[in-house]
Amino acid sequence: MISRRSVRVKVMQLLYMLNRDEQLTYSDLVELYKAGIGKTYELYLMHLYLLLRVTQCAEEDAKIRAQKVLPSEEDQKFSPRLYRNPCIQSLANNLPFLRLVEQHHLSENLENDLLYRLYQAFSTTEAYKHYLSLEDPTREDHIKVLLELYRFLVNQDLFVEIVEDRYSNWADDESLVVGAMKKTIKAMPLEGEFYREHEPSDETVREFGEQLLRKTCQEDRALYDLIAPMLKNWDPERVAVLDMIMLKMAVCELLHFPTIPVKVTINEFVEISKAYSTENSREFINGVLDRLMKRLKKEGRLVKEGRGLLE
Repeated sequence: MISRRSVRVKVMQLLYMLNRDEQLTYSDLVELYKAGIGKTYELYLMHLYLLLRVTQCAEEDAKIRAQKVLPSEEDQKFSPRLYRNPCIQSLANNLPFLRLVEQHHLSENLENDLLYRLYQAFSTTEAYKHYLSLEDPTREDHIKVLLELYRFLVNQDLFVEIVEDRYSNWADDESLVVGAMKKTIKAMPLEGEFYREHEPSDETVREFGEQLLRKTCQEDRALYDLIAPMLKNWDPERVAVLDMIMLKMAVCELLHFPTIPVKVTINEFVEISKAYSTENSREFINGVLDRLMKRLKKEGRLVKEGRGLLE
């Protein structure tokens, strides 16, 4: 589930922290990096658990309707199938997943009233009403309404508040988590340790991320000396801190990761600069890296192999 772009962002943020706090050591950064990766995976588990808990509110809805003195025809026909369907039940009864919920304390401090408010809001949608009107819903019908529910939730301020209260990384990792969630829902009913498919891989986390962090830290001055002559009318000391960090990371990647194509490295850091730095950073970083790439090629220092040879 963890992409290289996500790893680049986490490394960039840690190097920015190092720039702001000279008391931090490389060992501190590695520990923070590992914790950050773990939080991204935990965020995925939390979203699964929240989806489960919101569907469970259908049971409470059924009880409330049954207790009415004068239930309407709609009340009498109501079915808590949003929770009782085989897709969600495969999650509700998955012991390995429930153990992870307990291990990560995902159920702690979750207020039922807030979850029921989210359920109530979704219960007014046409998607939910249509689902309840089906006489004999299929697996595809169950998956469709769960996807609709999840899309609805991630666009609710209340849901975002619940998530952000626990995970400050939600804004950075939203696209990763949403993608993993959609894939998981489409695969329902779930079996065994289904979530392992989305665990961070060693190739991305250690072989790429930790190495990028280590090399950029170790070669900080050498990277700066390579970048400075390429700035063209810019005083290196006046370059935005994040821009300089991204330039150093990009040059480090160009030099030390032979299987990553040059264009991929440049495009990735240009895209990251659009989201995290100034309005002019995109063109600035693209220009500097383009000049540096040409210089490194000319000097024979840009050595690529395997996938890295792709243009």
